Amino acid sequence: MKKNHIAIACLLAISSAAALAQDQVLNIYSARHYPTDEALYANFTKATGIKLNRVDADDAGILARLKAEGTASPADIILLVDASRLWRGEIDGLFQPIHSKILEGAIPAQLRGKPTTSGQTPWFGFSTRARVIVYDKVRIKKDDVDTYEKLGDPRNKGKLCIRSGSHPYNLSLFGSVTEHLGEAATEQWLKGMVANMARSPKGGDTDQIKGVASGECGVAVTNTYYLARIMRSTAIEDQAIMDKVGVVFPNQSSWGTHINIAGGAVARNAKHTANAIQFLEYLASAPAQDHFANGNNEWPAAKGVKVSNPALQAMTGSGFKSETIPISVVGMNQVKVQQMLDRVGFK
Repeated sequence: MKKNHIAIACLLAISSAAALAQDQVLNIYSARHYPTDEALYANFTKATGIKLNRVDADDAGILARLKAEGTASPADIILLVDASRLWRGEIDGLFQPIHSKILEGAIPAQLRGKPTTSGQTPWFGFSTRARVIVYDKVRIKKDDVDTYEKLGDPRNKGKLCIRSGSHPYNLSLFGSVTEHLGEAATEQWLKGMVANMARSPKGGDTDQIKGVASGECGVAVTNTYYLARIMRSTAIEDQAIMDKVGVVFPNQSSWGTHINIAGGAVARNAKHTANAIQFLEYLASAPAQDHFANGNNEWPAAKGVKVSNPALQAMTGSGFKSETIPISVVGMNQVKVQQMLDRVGFK
């Protein structure tokens, strides 16, 4: 009889250990395609013992996959790189709102999703990037491009280069401007930008910077981390680019420069919710926030984390004024922005 008891106890122990091992995993759907993030993931596993399984895709692909998978989805964590996509995931019910004192204390209110009626938060921003203006230092006066509004002014006719208006980075910028100027004025501004284009929208942000350096464009729009990559490069051709272009953080005398975020959420049908919350709290920690700054040239979102990245410091000097409107509001404006883009012919 005693042997039976011992055997049962051993089986229960083995079963419990297997269950524990099974729980020590976390499935991540990520739109962050940055090789430098590998160290971020490795450090989490080293600290916690939780194995990370990752699926990489773009933001739109991840949201579509979550919808198709429904309750069968294995995803625990969703990482996206734009406010408009985070808002879309929230609206589509793809996230599981959570309560975390650590996250609520670390991440400013304007950089996270709107709380539910029960006080839970659907998503959190973990890093920021400013949408700045680069210009030809020889041909363009800085004063002619020091606000977003001036990109639509006739003085810049034939000079503007920009990526597709429907790209999430621009949808968020235009959603921000809509919040500041109102719909009618924003639509006129967008119409002015179409009239000012040096060429049809194409390429990514790095292509816009190179267009200014080559003389094809006089002025362009880019996220700061693309610019910081070039600034930190030792390649001769990249150094030549930085010799030709200047950077301005727009609207320092008004509402401030638009910032966008990369953020994360717990998936609606997460099977490892506790691990997922632990991972999000890790992303708000000082070491992870420092990694965002030095690994991928993004600004930390958590309060009180100082930036030591030389390119970001060189860009901003003593700092810059950023807008303070809630990022969630910017995302909410994307539908009306897309309608405006269609009306003015902004491709």
